[in-house]
Amino acid sequence: MTELRERAQLLPEPELPDIAVLIAKGRKLAETVTPGRNAFLDHYGVDSEAEYKRRCVAEGRVMLHAHIGFNDAAKTARACAEIWEALDKKGYRIDRFGYCFDENMGYPPHMRAKMGKGASLILEKDEDWLRLTRAAPVAPHFGDYMIGQPAAVENASMAIQAGATTMGNLGSYYAYRMLYMDDDVAMTAAIIEALALVAAQPAEIVVTANTDDGFGPLFTDLSCNFGLVLVEQRIVETLMGARYASVFGNMFADPMTRMAFQRALGRMGNHPGPMVYGSTTKFDRDHTANRAVLANYLTFDIAAQRLAPSGHAVTPIPVTEYERIPDTDEIIDVHLFANRLIERAHTVEPMLNIEAVDAVADDLVAGGERFRDNLLKGFAEAGIDTDNPLELLLAIRRTGAKNLESWFGPGELDEASPRGRRPIVLVENIAELDSLGAEVLGDLPEEQAAAIRDRGYTACVATTDVHEYGKILLEQVMRGLDVAVLDGGVSADPDDLVAAALAGEADFIALSTNNGIALSYLTKLRAEMAKAGLDIPIYLGGRLNQVPEGSNTSLPVDVSAKLRDAGAVTCENLPDLLGRMAETAGPSDRAA
Repeated sequence: MTELRERAQLLPEPELPDIAVLIAKGRKLAETVTPGRNAFLDHYGVDSEAEYKRRCVAEGRVMLHAHIGFNDAAKTARACAEIWEALDKKGYRIDRFGYCFDENMGYPPHMRAKMGKGASLILEKDEDWLRLTRAAPVAPHFGDYMIGQPAAVENASMAIQAGATTMGNLGSYYAYRMLYMDDDVAMTAAIIEALALVAAQPAEIVVTANTDDGFGPLFTDLSCNFGLVLVEQRIVETLMGARYASVFGNMFADPMTRMAFQRALGRMGNHPGPMVYGSTTKFDRDHTANRAVLANYLTFDIAAQRLAPSGHAVTPIPVTEYERIPDTDEIIDVHLFANRLIERAHTVEPMLNIEAVDAVADDLVAGGERFRDNLLKGFAEAGIDTDNPLELLLAIRRTGAKNLESWFGPGELDEASPRGRRPIVLVENIAELDSLGAEVLGDLPEEQAAAIRDRGYTACVATTDVHEYGKILLEQVMRGLDVAVLDGGVSADPDDLVAAALAGEADFIALSTNNGIALSYLTKLRAEMAKAGLDIPIYLGGRLNQVPEGSNTSLPVDVSAKLRDAGAVTCENLPDLLGRMAETAGPSDRAA
């Protein structure tokens, strides 16, 4: 996109929904959708999780969060009770559960039966919400596919009535795309209505946004990430009158930036933070190595909360998480591990250089404030109403991370930098992707590299879901081997992906998948290819698993063999894909 000059570049619609009408609808709904009670609120005698967290901060307690991803509500409820009881017997406490919703939950209820189902939780009945919040005296957090997606109003309503007092995930609004859902105006209108519903509640309900699920990982400058947090805070608190808090952690592997970001959030937060998530991008199939990563990030997260508590609960992630959804006993075990680290945290704190951490936090705050101010000023000059939360959200989403940083980033102009600006605080995952791509290319046997370059391939690269890092890495390596790359999209609809491959005369489709829908997605893709007469290889990598129909464990299993039977070339990793590409006949060979 060229430099922003006028409103129509981002908001070409002659008319958008009336913001006053949307807010009024949300407030009207609040007359019938009212806060319920749950086991957590009753057990601790509080009216909200925020009230409880302030109490814990005053007591000096480091709080703990567990993420639960079973796709069955009854099993999830049993797991909640078992985890609570097991830790309580050891004299420990778990403070909050985060329920990992399936993408299917993001669709309005009337659409869900016709949409694909992944490996995570789907609440099919109203009573399922109550079953979860009454299972154990632990604060419920409903995150992904709540506020931030098309079913924002319906899901927020159910969560409020079930007694939840924190809910997200506004951050997913920018980067998550639901298959077959292209009306971003209607989705944004639903989010505004849901925010108005939450703001009108008598209970202290906090709306959360996970920076790692939005544009954060796509920035090269971490201060842009913090700046977007400040913009979100303005939208939720100033413009909508609700409460806001930020989640982070997935993409933060460096203890310095984890601690600095947390301390920066502590300076601007009006409400206790939800949780700091685990550094999951560093996990792989090596469980021993994962334990080292686990101990590393937990040690510094615990120290950060002890030294400058922001209310964020610490999240120990089981070492099996890279491969599959962790089971109940694994969640219990990792929380026992975390509690032992908390007991020994005082031995680490004297060795920390907090002055150095705060210097990075200073840069994040200063850069973030400049990003926020630049964005608001630039949008306003283009004719976008920055006091209208619907226009502001739509404009941010449609601008995209790359243009946001290029147009409004706080760093100095620098043509050599990826976004034309020198990062104030470099986003480590972007740098790591570059490094990983260079490593893959460097390790590739020369004969394979030469074979791929000689073939003159055109690749159509896409993802089956919202996770984009695999696609970014694929595109980088392909270009490094002189492979022409067609952008097949993120959460690409199968028919759109086929159309892109046909239009660009792709030689193959390279798909990255993560959330347990690989087999169902492939079936639809193959049907669309047959309909269009497209016969090219499909390379498929990522987490090749799915929950079997009728499973009594709710855990996904490997479906690589079934994917191969259905016509995909499954790849364990990127070198495996490149080896297969080198062996396969290229365009000129096929033409002959």
